[in-house]
Amino acid sequence: MSNRIHPQDVMKALANVKDVASGHDLVSLGRVKGVEVGDKRVSFTLEVPNPSNPAAEQMVQAARQAVEALGGGQVEVHVTQMQAAPAAASQQPSLTPGAKATIAVASGKGGVGKSTVAANLAVALRRLGFRVGLMDTDVYGPSVPMLLGGQSEPKVVEGKLEPPVEHGVKFISMAFFLPKDEAVIWRGPMLHKTVQQFLGDVRWGDLDYLVIDLPPGTGDIQLSLCQTASLTGAVIVSTPQDLALSVASKAIFMFEKLKVPVLGVIENMSYYSCPKCGNRDDIFGHGGARAAAEKFGFPFLGEIPLDPSIRSQSDSGQPAALDETTANGKAFREVALALDARVDRFRVAEPITIE
Repeated sequence: MSNRIHPQDVMKALANVKDVASGHDLVSLGRVKGVEVGDKRVSFTLEVPNPSNPAAEQMVQAARQAVEALGGGQVEVHVTQMQAAPAAASQQPSLTPGAKATIAVASGKGGVGKSTVAANLAVALRRLGFRVGLMDTDVYGPSVPMLLGGQSEPKVVEGKLEPPVEHGVKFISMAFFLPKDEAVIWRGPMLHKTVQQFLGDVRWGDLDYLVIDLPPGTGDIQLSLCQTASLTGAVIVSTPQDLALSVASKAIFMFEKLKVPVLGVIENMSYYSCPKCGNRDDIFGHGGARAAAEKFGFPFLGEIPLDPSIRSQSDSGQPAALDETTANGKAFREVALALDARVDRFRVAEPITIE
């Protein structure tokens, strides 16, 4: 039987099995290891992000069936968990040694309120007593200074930038260094240099959290950040309908490929509550982010309502997270608590440098 079935046949069969989260096949993702073909026996190892996740179990079963169809006899599938790249794999030291946890806030597409969530999340973490920094890397549409109501600009102290502080949060943004209303047309190397400067040339001091607001999508900034910073993990922000597999898989696949843990999913603009009658309206649908998080095996960190007051407070530089007596403030607080609980699983004495 081994004369008829070869390892190449096994790999070809497994190339037809898709990873649910990314939509890419198992072979191109490098998930298949140690293929062995013997007399009436085929064995291989399959790496998955979370072996206990039902989606992983389905993927393993699909892989087994694909190889069994070759007629090579008994199929043994050994399942192992994907491991993050060890710190020793990179020769580049962390550019944020003072941050105990560095969190990237990302989205698969624009228009989901990612920056608003990032700013409020930073404020909510600060309200919980943590030392927090917020880094705005969206060079094409920097909005953090407006969201935080920042009036002061960074100053140069001993050759480095001293970030301004609003609501107890240190922050830096490209908005401080660009002419107002001028379009940014930059190539990859310039974007990479900006990320390096924001990480290494800003006096962040000792932080519990550095929250990084990424541009939407999966471009040069995201890649530069993952190659340069010591990321504890990433948070995906979406409105209910935007976490369809075709959209969410882009950001998720990117972080998975770069071995950055996805810490959870936040559903923004989740629902609308009428201030007069109290009726709830799921304008964009509801529960899509939660369902997708469960499908991918990631925690659901919480839902933020669609409320005009969040918009008006953001425009005035008074984030909703400042007032925890309101429904919106409570929602951001709950998300911050859920994130902190999740980070505890990944927090280490020295941050892992992702290569």
